[in-house]
Amino acid sequence: MPWFKKPERKLQKADRRELPADVFEKCPRCATILYRARLAQNLNVCPSCAYHFRIPAEQYIRILLDDGELVEYDAELRSADPLGFVDLKPYPARLEAAEAKSGRGDAIITGAGRLDGLDVHLGVMDFEFIGGSMGSVVGEKLARLGRRSLEQQKPLIVVSASGGARMQEGILSLMQLAKTSVVLAQLHEARIPYISVLTDPTTGGVTASYGMLGDVNVAEPGALIGFAGPRVIEQTIRQALPEGFQRSEFLLEHGMVDCVVDRRELKATLARLLRHMLGLPAGQGAGAEAAEPATATGPRARSRGRGDGASVAEEGGRPDRRSLRRGASQD
Repeated sequence: MPWFKKPERKLQKADRRELPADVFEKCPRCATILYRARLAQNLNVCPSCAYHFRIPAEQYIRILLDDGELVEYDAELRSADPLGFVDLKPYPARLEAAEAKSGRGDAIITGAGRLDGLDVHLGVMDFEFIGGSMGSVVGEKLARLGRRSLEQQKPLIVVSASGGARMQEGILSLMQLAKTSVVLAQLHEARIPYISVLTDPTTGGVTASYGMLGDVNVAEPGALIGFAGPRVIEQTIRQALPEGFQRSEFLLEHGMVDCVVDRRELKATLARLLRHMLGLPAGQGAGAEAAEPATATGPRARSRGRGDGASVAEEGGRPDRRSLRRGASQD
């Protein structure tokens, strides 16, 4: 009998702390593993490669408006089903599922707020609602918002994220291209600023209408912007497309957008553009005291020559795009 006996010890499994699936995010461009809380603090922009993650409409509202406060308009509007459209499921069922998932009635939020002290009307699309598709409700809400801008002399900003016109509404969705374009033409004639912000993705009927009709068209880095998607184009022409085709940087090089702005600089850039277009000095809001009213059509909307950094287009009485770019880049 041995004097000493070594007790048999079984290997113990270490307790593994399972992390929730939403704690980390992998950047699709540089493959960096990102802590979601820090990513959110950086406005969902990768700190390693500046890749811009898609974000919901509510986050754009928090980013752009002072204190994230928006007085929402027309939240009760809902799409009907005049065509009785059925694809994989009936259109009303698809609308109900989209509303349950996103928590909103359609693919856009519209309202009024203040951007760096400036009174503005803001519309923000959300790709989560049936791909941000433009149907009768989206077009109607945008048209009403544009008319409010016209009546109240407030600048209009629209943040687009859309796959195009909503096929379930047929010709009714296509009609929204004309409806929104008419209102924007009225704003242009009244010299009320309209800035279009293009995010990833902005395609189809939105690009063919209000998406590209801004006095200034601003794009986020790396955003897919076009009419038909690159895959459809390649299959149609049977040729490989250039590197970065239809991305915002490609469009900037070819004159389709006016500037590409990092999301972290978006609010400051829009504020500079609006003050430049309204003839306001830097740091002055629409509600600030001034010798002359700071309305979109008031005396201060006209540039007084190159001394204030804005040259006026001969026919329209509005700063041309070259001067707007200078205004956006000024500190």
